[in-house]
Amino acid sequence: MTTQPPPSPLPSLRDLRRLTPARVGLGRAGGSLPTQALLDFTLDHARARDAVHSAFDSERLAAELSALGLASCEVSSRVRGRHDYLVRPDLGRQLDPASRDVLAAFGGACDLALMVGDGLSPTAVNARAVEVVRALLPRLAAAQIRLGAVAVATGARVALGDEIGVLLGARMVLVLIGERPGMSAPASMGAYLTFGPRPGLTDAERNCVSNIHAAGISNDEAAFKIGWLVRESFARQISGVALKDDSALQGPDAATPLVERR
Repeated sequence: MTTQPPPSPLPSLRDLRRLTPARVGLGRAGGSLPTQALLDFTLDHARARDAVHSAFDSERLAAELSALGLASCEVSSRVRGRHDYLVRPDLGRQLDPASRDVLAAFGGACDLALMVGDGLSPTAVNARAVEVVRALLPRLAAAQIRLGAVAVATGARVALGDEIGVLLGARMVLVLIGERPGMSAPASMGAYLTFGPRPGLTDAERNCVSNIHAAGISNDEAAFKIGWLVRESFARQISGVALKDDSALQGPDAATPLVERR
């Protein structure tokens, strides 16, 4: 007579908590959360708020990008202060007049313009933008994509890159910007790519590489995905919902040359 092995125990909430940073199975103390769970929540909430209001080190970023051999300049949107930025997102999508004059000095057609903006987490951009660009540059060079000037933008929303792209005569704009902080990821950066930038475009015309942070997408992985999307966008003359990110189907060393230029 054969004996059946005992059934495996059902997964517990403790097992689930090991698989996700989400707040599950926190328990309770009477009608409230346990003290430790409440303290953890309060700390994560404070970190998220700090990330939103942290200082944007635009001067250092511009200097380090220049050290990579890139022509960089500092620009600003029309917002005046962080409170203005949070309550008037429309102003974060428009350059102030002085910045337009600054960008005019960097005129000249290019394949790709780059905007590095503070967004909703300057902390993330301060920590990651330069390293992502450093890892991206060899991929752009291998695909013969000319990177034009880099605008380090304060008070920036994603769509500010569209106006910058037009002023720099770019066929495509890449925006590196701080993402809205989450309770488990206060310092996350996103990358947005738009082919044929112009004011008035919607996010449907953009591709996004999101969750670039310590527990998410690494700097090197982000550079690989961005490089793949840039190459494919130029080759197909599209971006946004029409361009699917199939970079995972290729190895990280795959290089597709730019097949159409003008």
